[in-house]
Amino acid sequence: MSEQHARSLGAMMVSGLAGRCPACGKGKLYSGYLALAPRCDVCGLDYSFVDSGDGPAVFVVLVTGFIVTGAALFTEIAYAPPYWVHALLWGPLAIILPLLLLRSFKGVLIAVQYHHKAEEGQLASE
Repeated sequence: MSEQHARSLGAMMVSGLAGRCPACGKGKLYSGYLALAPRCDVCGLDYSFVDSGDGPAVFVVLVTGFIVTGAALFTEIAYAPPYWVHALLWGPLAIILPLLLLRSFKGVLIAVQYHHKAEEGQLASE
């Protein structure tokens, strides 16, 4: 069994959620809030393969939109508060929730890239 597949995909995804290295699950994945470290400080995995792009942001927008819109609709139907209450409740939530989710979603997508050995697409030579 190769070293890369020694850990299950589920374990790698949990490591990504926690902001840990997908290979060993112990080293730091980030050097800042969303800035990747150059390599794992435990196993030495080079993070240069990582290219999560806009993927995490798309998932975060979808999840946040579902939560905020659903909660706002439920609140409107159940309590019919004035509009300023909606603005007071859902405005901050729509800002804070993506900030909380983005780091974890990015970590999970990095773990999935690592597990599937994802790399930049290339044209096949004939």
